[in-house]
Amino acid sequence: MTAVTTASPGSVPGSPALRHVHLGFGADAVDYEEAWQEQRRVHAARFADEIPDTCLLLEHPPVYTAGRRTADSERPLDGTPVVDVDRGGKITWHGPGQLVGYPILKLPRPVDVIAHVRRLEEALLRTCAEFGVETTRVEGRSGVWVLGDPVDQRPALGGLKLDFDPRLEDEEFDARLNGPEYAPSNAGQRREDRKLAAIGVRIAKGVTMHGFSLNCNPDNTWFDRIVPCGIRDAGVTSLSEELGRDVPISEVLPVVERHLREVLESTVPLPRAV
Repeated sequence: MTAVTTASPGSVPGSPALRHVHLGFGADAVDYEEAWQEQRRVHAARFADEIPDTCLLLEHPPVYTAGRRTADSERPLDGTPVVDVDRGGKITWHGPGQLVGYPILKLPRPVDVIAHVRRLEEALLRTCAEFGVETTRVEGRSGVWVLGDPVDQRPALGGLKLDFDPRLEDEEFDARLNGPEYAPSNAGQRREDRKLAAIGVRIAKGVTMHGFSLNCNPDNTWFDRIVPCGIRDAGVTSLSEELGRDVPISEVLPVVERHLREVLESTVPLPRAV
């Protein structure tokens, strides 16, 4: 793992400026466990004020990771290994074509986790807008979303009217057992809500860990083996799928960096009033 560091113009170590560190992409994609260990190292250094706020940016080889709230019924049915991690949220997939960011930032006390998540969302919303993809937040669901059509305007599934969509009536319905027409990766074809970027964080000693994943041009069928983020009535998408052209990480990376800096350096993360 060879890290490449970039910083804002004129910034120096110890300044308030956000430092970006590229851990590896493509053939140099970083094993999840190795990146997690690097997060811990950088977290300790940031807590001790040895380094400025730092965002690790990278790509992972294919891996499933499960946050603390993941249910057994949301994991792969075929026994595919899953890495259990200490972040919030549920199960997701990381892999080629997905830009992963781990912002390691010192927050004011009392810590406001939701405000931190909202700032990450804002940077990703701005990134998607710059590429011409309209995204939004969905209440009660973290991350960045492409909204689907109104229910009464969506195509029927399996030749049945939406009134008979089993997901609306069967709490135990499992898309993993019911073919591609219900697969999370096909949510765009069904014109349903679909997640473009996921967020899952942890804050320890007032310093953030973990972060976001933005789907640039991945094979989203990897998500079909799990219940992504524990959500059964929506799916996943990517910038490439929404734009109808290949959008590689290399094209997205500088845009994400710029918007992270704009949001994280220009806003004062005041703690929630108590």
